[in-house]
Amino acid sequence: MTVKKVPSGLAAAGAKLWRSVVDVYELDEHESVVLLEAARTVDQLDLLQAAVTADGVVVDGPQGSKAHPALVEARQQRITLARLLSALRLPDEESGKKPQLRQGPRGPYALGSVGA
Repeated sequence: MTVKKVPSGLAAAGAKLWRSVVDVYELDEHESVVLLEAARTVDQLDLLQAAVTADGVVVDGPQGSKAHPALVEARQQRITLARLLSALRLPDEESGKKPQLRQGPRGPYALGSVGA
């Protein structure tokens, strides 16, 4: 069972995400770990956005102007956040149904499909 107290080290956005989930759902220990990583990722995204806001979306480098490196990292962090949140499989508030569980590869890559 999840402790509802916000873990130490989370900034405002991460703490908000943590509370929004644990106030509604009861999580097992492994789900709490995933939620904590999602909350940390949200905080990292805020820091990356602050860097882009301060420096601008384009920075000058030895080879000329390029996209701010924080933009590239933010894109990766957004992908990570989406995967962490989907791993939680939180039920839809209206229907109570959980998202479909994906169980490995489909199609020609599924086990046992060779030569079938």
